[in-house]
Amino acid sequence: MTGTSQPVLKVIPGGAHPDRRALMRELYTKYGGSVMGRCRYLLKDATKAEDAMHDVFARALTHGEDFRAEASPLTWLMKIATNHCLNQLRSEQAGWRRWFERDEAARSEGHGGQGEMETRDLVRRLLSKVDVETQAAVVHYHVDGMTLEEVAAMLGRSVPTIRKRLERFAELGGEELRVP
Repeated sequence: MTGTSQPVLKVIPGGAHPDRRALMRELYTKYGGSVMGRCRYLLKDATKAEDAMHDVFARALTHGEDFRAEASPLTWLMKIATNHCLNQLRSEQAGWRRWFERDEAARSEGHGGQGEMETRDLVRRLLSKVDVETQAAVVHYHVDGMTLEEVAAMLGRSVPTIRKRLERFAELGGEELRVP
């Protein structure tokens, strides 16, 4: 039977073997543009897409033994690219990022400047509008980083009670203080 066959990825055990690098170089030359296109399509940013493409080939280099030759190398690389980009997008939407970015924006160059003072004043004003137990729950959850279960145990309340108190406080503070 003659015809065009898909190139077979030769699995070479033992990490960064020169032959493995040569094979990855060949795959990069053949499929790098396609992988870059997939990353650019999903991430909508050329710089992030280029970084993601390099991550995809680095992953392929280190996990070449995972390729089972059930599909073409392009299909395998596109699967890696898609999963990597979707994970990156999910990570960018994670709630902790909003907290981190807000905290970074509140810090001035000299640490302790006007932005940080405004944030502290806002938090103090919001805390003054709620009862002492809610204040404690807010501080333990948002400042100390305790889980709902830990806050509930510390205050001798149920998790739903703590969640309701935090949600009421979040209504005062806006979207940044929502409890997941």
